[in-house]
Amino acid sequence: MRTNYQQIDAIDLFCGAGGLTKGLSNSKINVRAGVDNDVNCKFPYTTNNNAKFLLKSVKDINACELAEYYKKGNLKLLAGCAPCQTFSTYNSKADTTDSRWWLLLEFARLVNELNPEFVTMENVPGLVKQQVFDDFVNNLNTRGYFVNFGIVDCSEYGLPQQRKRLVLLASKFKEIKLLSNKDFDAKQTTVYDAIGHLPPLKHNDCNDNDILHQTAKLSQLNLKRIRASRPGGSWKDWAEELVADCHKRKSGKTYAGVYGRMCWDKPAPTMTTQFYGFGNGRFGHPEQDRAISLREGAIFQGFPEDYKFIDKDNPVKKTVIGRLIGNAVPVTLGEVIGQSFMQHIKEYNDEKKKKALTRKTGKNHQRISKRKKTI
Repeated sequence: MRTNYQQIDAIDLFCGAGGLTKGLSNSKINVRAGVDNDVNCKFPYTTNNNAKFLLKSVKDINACELAEYYKKGNLKLLAGCAPCQTFSTYNSKADTTDSRWWLLLEFARLVNELNPEFVTMENVPGLVKQQVFDDFVNNLNTRGYFVNFGIVDCSEYGLPQQRKRLVLLASKFKEIKLLSNKDFDAKQTTVYDAIGHLPPLKHNDCNDNDILHQTAKLSQLNLKRIRASRPGGSWKDWAEELVADCHKRKSGKTYAGVYGRMCWDKPAPTMTTQFYGFGNGRFGHPEQDRAISLREGAIFQGFPEDYKFIDKDNPVKKTVIGRLIGNAVPVTLGEVIGQSFMQHIKEYNDEKKKKALTRKTGKNHQRISKRKKTI
């Protein structure tokens, strides 16, 4: 069967709640399946995406099982973001004894077994300094891939969040690169652009029309603290009696962003898995006396406002949903990656057509020359 170079089928390893899948799908890439060992991912992944969810560890899956999801004749993309906590700057204890450390090599194993035309990987910037990443890249090079990777500031692509990520693209066809923010036609999006239109909330409150637009409860002390906070400011602006003991010590003086309010006219800070807690970072609403809601955190990650994370009949567990949102690949970044592959295919097709035309023109010249000699 002749390969259709315009159609890309993808499988999303470590798919989580579906951020990368959603972004790739928005870019006209057919995501056929997602793999994750967290049962909490199944509902948001299958409800919001037209793809199969495989509740498995990547360690327990083989290429034959995945190959069934690729449509014959289409190009294959293997995508994924291995759990990043072990490589994160927030985790000072993780090392090679952490089993998550080696999941990137399981990703490499599946690349070797499936031999897809394309591979993409997203993770925290700190991974680039690790030997396991070098091994991953060297494996791709050995198998004939053109590899490109670098650190991306997602806010430059229109994500309303300051989030730096390591992005890798690999192709069997030719050299490949991530689209620039200019090529992506991106404009910076601020906190106000992203959530300024949402209904106001108090702390420990929930919007009647959106179960995810709900906020955590503040203690009386934290309520006093947020009322004493200004956008972009810090706990250093507070009266002495409001400052936490840990911040009075020398070791805590550098954490100025904790207990902070966001600014309306800037992107949000990096969303962690505990963004819904006022004391966990600069997660205070710019003007309302509360931390941002679960929905607002999801919007900062690029998810559509109607993206469902939980069945309406189940209780909202902030720790679970916060983890799903905070760990997600931003949808916007997924779109950038997807469009980069689509542009790559277009360029490859154009080059093939140009070469074919050149060969045809050359053969015609040869025929004409022979005729002239005969005459």
